[in-house]
Amino acid sequence: MRAVFGLVLLIGMGLAGFAVYMVKGYFDTQSVQLQRERARAASAIVTVDVYAPTRALTYGELLMPEDVQLIKYARDFLPEGVFQTEEALFPAGLDTPRVVVLPMQINEPIMANKVTEPGASRGLTALVEPGMRAFPISGRVASGFGALRPGDRIDVYWTGLLRNGAEVTNLLKSGLQIIAVTGDQSERGGPQNVVVQVTPEEVALLTQADNSGALTLSLVGAGDEATVGAIQVDNQQITGEQDAVVEAAPEPEPEEEKCFIIQRSGTERVQVEIECAD
Repeated sequence: MRAVFGLVLLIGMGLAGFAVYMVKGYFDTQSVQLQRERARAASAIVTVDVYAPTRALTYGELLMPEDVQLIKYARDFLPEGVFQTEEALFPAGLDTPRVVVLPMQINEPIMANKVTEPGASRGLTALVEPGMRAFPISGRVASGFGALRPGDRIDVYWTGLLRNGAEVTNLLKSGLQIIAVTGDQSERGGPQNVVVQVTPEEVALLTQADNSGALTLSLVGAGDEATVGAIQVDNQQITGEQDAVVEAAPEPEPEEEKCFIIQRSGTERVQVEIECAD
């Protein structure tokens, strides 16, 4: 009997030890998972709600309540000027829309610099900053990249004649921003009509250039902030020909001085050369 009791006791102690082992393993597993969840939560990106378009919008369109929706955006990477509430986006009420001044794509956060103030005019006056002027430019555009769009930046080149008759091409202005596109832009590689924002002095410069030569527009790459210096190209740099040097004609030697007297012979008057007095 004592042997059976001892055997039962040993079996019970073994089962108890095994149970303790299993419980400890379970709690260890739960502790590891809990630590992983805490680490994952700490590294998770916190998002906030911002307003974005429900469709692609371009210059001059009205931004209406039905054109916007709330999207999730990373809080740590939130751009400046976004709208997080309906009251901020439409402070004058849902019946007073804003006007789009820069193109926006679906789910792109709406920012203050891409829309006008509520109730602003849809004309160009809404796009021009204080102290600046809107100026239309019509120029030839190199084929290959299609039509220009609002928000693009361009370099303006002038081709014309100098006072000495030489034809040159100069970089007139660099990095001008297009605020509007006018006319039919479907023809690629031909003249395109755009409106740029410039200073009053640049208005005079571009007006004189347009009246005295031909303008060419060149698209500047996105994010290109390089400063471009003065550029001038003439035919000599293209062909490699040198201008002909015209030698001055030698001055004629002074003629020897001659002296004459008039003699009468009857009714005739005759001119006779004589030696000049010193």
